[in-house]
This record gives sequence, C-alpha cells and structure tokens, in this order.
Amino acid sequence: MNGSTPIPASAVAPPIWRDYLTLTKPEISFLVAISALAGFMLGGSAAVDWLTLMWTLIGVTLTSAGGCALNHYLERELDLQMKRTASRPLPAGRIAPGSALRFGLFLVAAGVGLLCPLTNPLTGILAAATVALYLFVYTPLKRVSTWNTFVGTLPGALPALGGYTAATGTFGMAGWAFFAVLICWQLPHFYALAWMYRSDYARGGHQMLSVAAPDGRSLRFQVVLFSVLMVAASLVPFLIDAAGLIYAAGALLIGIWFFVPVARFHHQMTGVAARGLLKATVYYIPLLVLLIVVDRLV
Repeated sequence: MNGSTPIPASAVAPPIWRDYLTLTKPEISFLVAISALAGFMLGGSAAVDWLTLMWTLIGVTLTSAGGCALNHYLERELDLQMKRTASRPLPAGRIAPGSALRFGLFLVAAGVGLLCPLTNPLTGILAAATVALYLFVYTPLKRVSTWNTFVGTLPGALPALGGYTAATGTFGMAGWAFFAVLICWQLPHFYALAWMYRSDYARGGHQMLSVAAPDGRSLRFQVVLFSVLMVAASLVPFLIDAAGLIYAAGALLIGIWFFVPVARFHHQMTGVAARGLLKATVYYIPLLVLLIVVDRLV
C-alpha cells in the first residue's frame, strides 16, 4: 500500500484502436453490409458470384465506416452537448479532429476505389452518393427540420440498391423493394430512439419529432403506419418471384412478431416500451436478411 488514490475504471481511456473503431459506428456499418448482402442476393442469378459479393461487402463496409467517421468529425461540437454522446472520442478529446477527418476520408476513398473497378461504377457512385447525402444533407438538417428523419432514411436504404447493382449492373424491382423496406424500417427505429432520448436531443438542438411534438401523437401514428408499410414491402420480393416460399413465410412471421412491440409502444409510449421497440428493430433487418440468404441458397 503506497497511499495513492486508485484511478476509477471509468476514468481509464480505452485503447486508441477502440476509439477509431467507435468512429466507424460498427453497428451502422454492419447493417449497411447486410443490407448490401440482401440486395445482392435478391439480384443475383442462379449461381452466386462469391468474389463480386466479397468485394461488394468490403467496399460498402469501408465506405460506410468512413462516412460514419466523417459524421463524428462534423458533429463533434454537438456531441459535446448531449450526455449520450459526450464521451465519444472527439468530444472527449481522445482523438484529434484532423486525425478523424483523415481517417474518414481514407476509408471512403478506399471503399469507393474498390467498388468502382471490382464491382461496377454504378455501385461505386451509389456508395459515394450515400456518404454525400449522409454528411451534407441529413447531418446539417438535424438542426433545421424534423424532416431530417425522413431524409436520413435515404442514405440508410441506398446500400440495398448498391448490393443489387453490384450483382446486376442495373436497377430492378427487387432492389427497390428492399430499399422500401429499409426506408420504412428506419422510421420506427429512429422514432423509438428519439423518444427515449428526447430530452437529450432537445439539449443538443436536434429538431426531432419527439422534441417538436412532445405529446407523441404524431410519432405514435407514424410508428404504426411505417411498420405496416415495412411488412407489406417485405412481401414484394415474393410477389415478383425474386424470393420463394421460405422467405415469404418467414417474412410474414417476423412481421407479425414485430407488431407486438409496436402495439405496446402505441398503447404506452413509456421508455420501456420504446426500448422494446428499438430492440425489435435491431433484430428485424438481420432476420429478414437471413431469410433472403437462406431462401436463395437452399
């Protein structure tokens, strides 16, 4: 015993690699990758082109990771004002803004640079457009209008189209169908998050529906509406013969399951109900993608 005061575990800075990993928002990049996987599987021919699929997933993941890092860079001052984000690497001072900027630009350039020659230029253009919409339209709009949530669904859904174009070289109904699923899915996902952290968003100056209309009536209605549209859109691949019975049955079952937390949130609108809805949205897309993959390969 030397009498020195022990350093609390919470005060110990994480390793630098973990901070850089945090900049890439791994959860978002994972969803981007599996969305591209779904689009690719819906657009492919009988035999899966595994090499092209590999480059597609690597390229979109790198591009997404870079876009997320650049988003951290752009929102570093806003993040400092919110409890939920104040401990992120940039507002906490563990990574210099310039380092985050260079890191993000490198990842985006690497991702697009791989997609253009190794899949096709259209897929690379879609990846670049996704980053541009995310950074230069959605991000600044968060402080201006509640429409930011709707606009933000576009960069969130484009990776599905990118996966489809990587497999086919063009656009098609199956790709647009999964694009629509992702558009609709993001609204209950973000509305649940916005309801849980509405005080934090208000403190940070974000124009969220949960802040602008705190009674929750409009938000509650939209959660139900877009959940219904999401499940309806999820059945389109089967209706246009882009997916089979395994997918259709599974999509219908998980759609019914999804309505349980939706109904609970519509009835109660508590923090617990919002968290339950958020968890359901987190599981829904991976389950749907798994169905697409299994249906394609079996």
